[in-house]
Amino acid sequence: MKLSKIMRGVPHELIAGEDSIEIGQICADSRSVGKGDLFVALRGLVTDGHRFIDQALDRGAAAVICETVPDEYRPGIAYIRIEHTDVILGDVAANLYDHPSDKLRLVGVTGTNGKTTIATLLYELFRKLGYRVGLISTVCVRIDDETTPSHLTTPDALTLQRYLHEMVEAGCSYAFMEVSSIAIHQHRIGGTTFAGGIFTNLTRDHLDYHKTFANYLRAKQIFFDELPEEAFALTNLDETNGMVMVQNTRAQVHTYALKRSADYKGRLLEEHLDGTDLIIDGEEISVRLVGAFNAYNLLAVYGTARLLGAPKEETLRQISTLTAVTGRFQTLASKRGYYAVVDFAHTPDALDNVLTTLTDLQRVHHGRVITVVGAGGHRDKGKRPIMAATAAKYSDLLILTSDNPRDEDPRQILEDLCEGLSQEQLASTLRLVDRREAIRTACTMAQPGDIILIAGKGHETYQEINGVRHHFSDVEEVHRVFEDEERRSE
Repeated sequence: MKLSKIMRGVPHELIAGEDSIEIGQICADSRSVGKGDLFVALRGLVTDGHRFIDQALDRGAAAVICETVPDEYRPGIAYIRIEHTDVILGDVAANLYDHPSDKLRLVGVTGTNGKTTIATLLYELFRKLGYRVGLISTVCVRIDDETTPSHLTTPDALTLQRYLHEMVEAGCSYAFMEVSSIAIHQHRIGGTTFAGGIFTNLTRDHLDYHKTFANYLRAKQIFFDELPEEAFALTNLDETNGMVMVQNTRAQVHTYALKRSADYKGRLLEEHLDGTDLIIDGEEISVRLVGAFNAYNLLAVYGTARLLGAPKEETLRQISTLTAVTGRFQTLASKRGYYAVVDFAHTPDALDNVLTTLTDLQRVHHGRVITVVGAGGHRDKGKRPIMAATAAKYSDLLILTSDNPRDEDPRQILEDLCEGLSQEQLASTLRLVDRREAIRTACTMAQPGDIILIAGKGHETYQEINGVRHHFSDVEEVHRVFEDEERRSE
């Protein structure tokens, strides 16, 4: 594609060279540049892409977009100056791929908790309704029935446009994606047209990046501010910031709720360890997901489906067949009579939601709640004592352990967690740095009727220690314990 077409609609200044040259790909990493590519120099949090312009040119780049033009120009190279290269990266990528989001009905899901579940359930639902569908989530990227691992909740702008292009090429009619606050702030969704946006809830998270809760809220709000008039904005009316999130949007606002009158109203009837009975839009159904937090997720799924034109009866019928997303309240049963629940809960609110549900369930099972939880290294340290206090509030036995310590000392992370506990709570809390040992200890101590919550990592299949990712899966560890129990009982 000609450089002039890639730059169409993007304010820029051609400093040197010709914009009639043909461009192969767009790259923001000089190491991936090939002959005839366009290199975009980004000022990142760690490195400045302007330092690698020469390296990109040495590898064959035909054009450069930058904020600061080099002192010397190479002959035959097109140099384009932009005020903020990160802002326009999505726009030029969308131009390269001929605006793929315009050819899909793309819905973004944002909020602190529930994004992965809602986006994934929408993908599953619309597949069941007979469509080819795309998914971009924390867990994976799916293009119809092809799956690739995911490395970020929301990919970088170049990767996002490529995924959307591949979805169009695969014949997808709909796509659902998680939209993180960091991605919004970093303009990763630039050049993307959304048919709708969903807001789940807002609690403390990512303050290591945003610094203040107000900044975090504002990042989420920008997503709705930029939705087009023809789009819909579906918001949780029971959430404190539900209407704040959409107060400036041009999109058509719709609501869902369990406690208040809303466009899409639900009501919990009864919870079980393997499902929930509830009323959605006046119809009673049984679903295979557990807890009030999942009832909200399902209401968001139902409301979105209806706003996208899906029929009520078939939507409800298919919702009743949906199952839990990997690592989200994933329940595993031991033959010794106890249960282990693996969940991604890594914020105080998410932990509260899951433990509230388990506590309610245990009133029926008459067992104990045992919680295994940690906190990630080099993330918001202020939430650590809050998470420990939340876990201790609902748990009969608490085991504090490692999450992804990264290159922080895991023992210091445990000390930070313990700051949220009273002396009495500390006396009944185990501290085990080794996560494998913590899970095995919890299972060993469990009695028939007990429920173990293993929180924080969910779907992840690695543990990051000293900057190295080691294979580790909470689910696999639980299954290993179950297998050992079976061998001993033979």
